[in-house]
Amino acid sequence: MKARRLAVRGAIEFAPRVHPDERGRFLSPFQEKAFTEAHGAPLFAVAQTNHSVSRRGVVRGIHYTATPPGTAKYVYCARGAAVDFVVDIRVGSPTFGRWDSVVMDQRDHRATYVPVGVGHAFVALQDDTVMSYMLSGSYVPEHELALSFLDPALALPLPSDMEPILSERDRAAVTLAVARDKGLLPEYDHCVRVEGGRRPPNAQAGADA
Repeated sequence: MKARRLAVRGAIEFAPRVHPDERGRFLSPFQEKAFTEAHGAPLFAVAQTNHSVSRRGVVRGIHYTATPPGTAKYVYCARGAAVDFVVDIRVGSPTFGRWDSVVMDQRDHRATYVPVGVGHAFVALQDDTVMSYMLSGSYVPEHELALSFLDPALALPLPSDMEPILSERDRAAVTLAVARDKGLLPEYDHCVRVEGGRRPPNAQAGADA
């Protein structure tokens, strides 16, 4: 499995080795040894798994969990294709306001680690796209928050031939600037402490990622 650090500090892309034969293919979307080597510690204890099915054009996010308690995610596309986004909304992070994306499909089968406090979103590129998540915390409605995917300051890209389909909640979500003004964003130092006090793997004291 190959690992690549993303532009958002602490976020990591994983690409497993795919084994094809006449029957189809076999792969492991998550491998503890590879994760530990890239992240610096084993994966969190999984408190919940989620499974979503989306039609082409569906946009889910930008979602995040208030910190504390905070939630980390390990995400992969089990069927179909999607563009997966991580957005650094942690106040005080050296990469605050930056985002990065990973194309998830049935060719490369990439996965993304989303650190505590980082915003997450995806755009389904095919009908019946299935996204699977492992989460470090259980779902608590009052802790789950959203930012606008369409925030012009973030400028997250959408395919030009696609009309985005958003839930009412996501359409009503505020921009990053409004959330910061209202004190709704997680603090970077709190997020690091929730992850066990470890600095993210692409962090260097006093340096930008």
